[in-house]
Amino acid sequence: MKELFPAKQVMGFVFSLVLTVVALFVYYTDMSFKAGMTLLLVTAFIQAFLQLVVFMHAGESKDGKAIYTNVLYGVIIAVVTVFGSLLILLWDM
Repeated sequence: MKELFPAKQVMGFVFSLVLTVVALFVYYTDMSFKAGMTLLLVTAFIQAFLQLVVFMHAGESKDGKAIYTNVLYGVIIAVVTVFGSLLILLWDM
């Protein structure tokens, strides 16, 4: 019976709820902008990784390494695009 209970998914769901409560804590408290954004970014990346591993089962297939490599490549492309746009449009470089 123990193998039928999805303990990993339940714990992932509970941890996602905790991260959401942390984000709500940032919203409802009078936190400085830098501290709030830092905390939100950290919790957002943790939650995205948690969703990828626990609920999308990224590491459970034979090509899990390729999935992680593709995700890393996508993150690099997104960061380059965002910072490149900021350099051109806002900072006039």
